[in-house]
Amino acid sequence: MKLNYKRTILVGFAFFLISAFWQAYDATIPVILTNKFGMSQTWSGVIMALDNVLAVFMLPLFGAISDKCASRYGKRTPFITVGTILAALALVGLSFTDNAQLNNLGKVAAIDDPASMQVLYEAKADTKLITPEGDVFVLSEVFTEEEFTSITCKITDPETGKTVTNPDYTNYVAPARQSYAAGVTQSNSGTLILFVVLLLIVLVAMATFRSPAVALMPDVTMKPLRSNANAIINLMGTAGGILVLVLGMVFSTSAVQNALMSYTVYYGVIAALMLTSLLIFLLTVREPKWAAEMAADSIRYGVEEKEEDAGEKRGLTGSEKRSLLLILASIALWYFGYNAVTSKYAVYAGNILDKDYNTTMLLAQAAAIIAYIPAGNVASRIGRKKTILGGVVMLCAAFTVAGFMRVESPTWMMNLMFILAGIAWATINVNSFPMVVEMCSGADIGRYTGFYYTASMSAQIATPMLSGFLMDKLGMTVLFPYAAVFVALAFVTMFLVKHGDSKVAAKRGLEALDIDD
Repeated sequence: MKLNYKRTILVGFAFFLISAFWQAYDATIPVILTNKFGMSQTWSGVIMALDNVLAVFMLPLFGAISDKCASRYGKRTPFITVGTILAALALVGLSFTDNAQLNNLGKVAAIDDPASMQVLYEAKADTKLITPEGDVFVLSEVFTEEEFTSITCKITDPETGKTVTNPDYTNYVAPARQSYAAGVTQSNSGTLILFVVLLLIVLVAMATFRSPAVALMPDVTMKPLRSNANAIINLMGTAGGILVLVLGMVFSTSAVQNALMSYTVYYGVIAALMLTSLLIFLLTVREPKWAAEMAADSIRYGVEEKEEDAGEKRGLTGSEKRSLLLILASIALWYFGYNAVTSKYAVYAGNILDKDYNTTMLLAQAAAIIAYIPAGNVASRIGRKKTILGGVVMLCAAFTVAGFMRVESPTWMMNLMFILAGIAWATINVNSFPMVVEMCSGADIGRYTGFYYTASMSAQIATPMLSGFLMDKLGMTVLFPYAAVFVALAFVTMFLVKHGDSKVAAKRGLEALDIDD
């Protein structure tokens, strides 16, 4: 029994394009909503939660529908094909609406332009505004018009001689511009409505094929090998995320002076990346053939006693149901913490740390890539549950320490915490999905994949809104303590799980066991 790495990598191109999309989406949409449409962190969180609201209903639905699909191309491939094409086209269309809002902002969209600053001061001089730290101020009480119009985005640090973000820009200009953008949005609400409609089209398209794409791995992989296979799948997904982070650095999407940039070219490149990945997938993956071979191998190695075990539904015992619910609760809790950070860190890094979020996130992704395969191998020796618990402890520690980091903190320390978080998330992610599908038959893989995503997406509905609300009320520095608390709670629920580790194969299967090929 050995894992076919080549096939797993090719299947992983579906997850590669999904992860590439979400990396670009999570990094840019919150910035567009807050900087260009003037939304608060709370309302930005509401919009960011839309994909998760849709996912709660659509991922289980399309997972179950794909279980019953009898296409000659397989159960999952038709959904992956249509969904990817629609999402890529709608993403490019979204950038044109973003450009329309830039036109609505007019002169104020120009960074470091005195005429822009004058318009901004005249409009917001006597308005109550709030700094990223949560302090209320009135612009005219802090600056004269002449002082305000001379503020630049970047200044030279007199102590180090390095170019840094001007704290006056972060604390006063950015909130004033955001408030101005909110007023423009109210006067031109049609642009926001069109933006949200296109956003919904993108999100619906992505939701139609996410469960089928993820379910394809267990469709073609025997149960004892699924942690190792999931490591490869996540490796492919992380590679997609890293490539988009590199593109973000090329396009300087995280630069403060590019907070109001046009995303047309950037989104066009992301769409092309998605379509190229889809083409590779379609030219190489033979879903029906590979699924049939997996079912036959499961019988040959004693993983399943008969062909029906891989193709028919089976019920769960009471103990298995309790474990399934506890696993799903754990998934929800660690996503409460993790997604709060990923969805808000782009804003947090610019306002609290004055650091490039692309670099920090890139290090986390690189660490995850290194950790995926070892995490699968460790689980095959000590069990999935123990491996996950170790990952949860590491993730909680990383978020706890990161909560004490400020602008004066050394950059290497925050980078180290994100490297630890990347390793921890890889350890958790590789093994949690296989624990869910371990308890189902082949006929139910799409449905149980939907259960997995219902848990994760339900958390991601609430956490951007809840974390955004707390950041608005208590200041942005609440982000990492919030994340650490939820991850700690996930340790408790995961500790109580009794099922989900890989079942031992029959003797003839163990004799042939080989996952190092």
